[in-house]
Amino acid sequence: MGDKHRVRFEPVGIEIEADEEETVLDAAFRQGVMLMHGCKEGQCSSCKSFLLDGDQQMERYSTFALADYEHEEGYLLLCRAHAYSDLSVELINYDEEMLLSGIPPRQVSTTVTAVEPLTHDIARLTLALDADGELPYRTGQYVDIQVPGTEQWRSFSMASLPGDGLEFLIKRYPGGLFSGLLDGLRLPVGAPLTVKGPYGTCVLREAPERDLILLAGGAGMAPILAQLRALAAAGSGRRTRFYYGARGAADLFALDEIARLGAALSDFAFVPALSEESSQSYEQGFVTEVLDRHEGDLSGSDAYLCGPPPMCDAALAVLTGKGMPQERIFLDRFTTSTDI
Repeated sequence: MGDKHRVRFEPVGIEIEADEEETVLDAAFRQGVMLMHGCKEGQCSSCKSFLLDGDQQMERYSTFALADYEHEEGYLLLCRAHAYSDLSVELINYDEEMLLSGIPPRQVSTTVTAVEPLTHDIARLTLALDADGELPYRTGQYVDIQVPGTEQWRSFSMASLPGDGLEFLIKRYPGGLFSGLLDGLRLPVGAPLTVKGPYGTCVLREAPERDLILLAGGAGMAPILAQLRALAAAGSGRRTRFYYGARGAADLFALDEIARLGAALSDFAFVPALSEESSQSYEQGFVTEVLDRHEGDLSGSDAYLCGPPPMCDAALAVLTGKGMPQERIFLDRFTTSTDI
């Protein structure tokens, strides 16, 4: 281990201890402080903050997440930054409700219980925790799964509810380092997998007086389906609209379950949007365009988004344009590793 330093986050006044060998974000995780984050790999900008004082160095990151001019001005990515002195950092994005409610990540052993194709490129993976394992998490969070036989990890959101085991909806990529294992019998039932987490801030907040917009694309269905399951289990009375983007009708899945869950809610509608196919049964266009057509004033609503960065960015523009405060928009940008 390296030398340890204090990191103070403004304007919230929270302090943590960070070892030089860990990132500031990992140090916060370890101490139960839930900072805004996404990919944890310097690709998505969710943890971008401003260095007020101190000496830090960053690991390699994408200039998409942090442009060179931003770095020169003093911005940093907490998932890449290592403290080499005491630091004072201004948080750009934070949620005071969640900051001190983090669950410190842990590493556990699991066993594959099922791999089931749902569409031509999305599969359901379910895991059972080993008898001595425990992995507490909140609805909408994600974990990292170690790729068997390697030191590589891949991040996937849980579609399951806490206490129900682990269920993932994963997009398969040809030759993908982990997702490629979901074809055929390359990841058989009974295979061991190591999991660590939880991570993510796309966690369902208690706000019964506020309407809900749920929006996802592709495998981004996972945390949104988890939230829908939680709402149905609670018999929520909130107006809830679930917009889901797919290329064509063959890319839709879980329709029966969504209908069943929606029937447990007092005011629910599911609106699939097909971007590359015309259909009399479904809306046509990008899911954010369909959202724009269907919704009016959203100043009294919360939104939960999960999907690729372009979809999330387009949805942010639509939602804020309809009056939704940005601090009431909770998202999980899916980024893709080089070898998926």
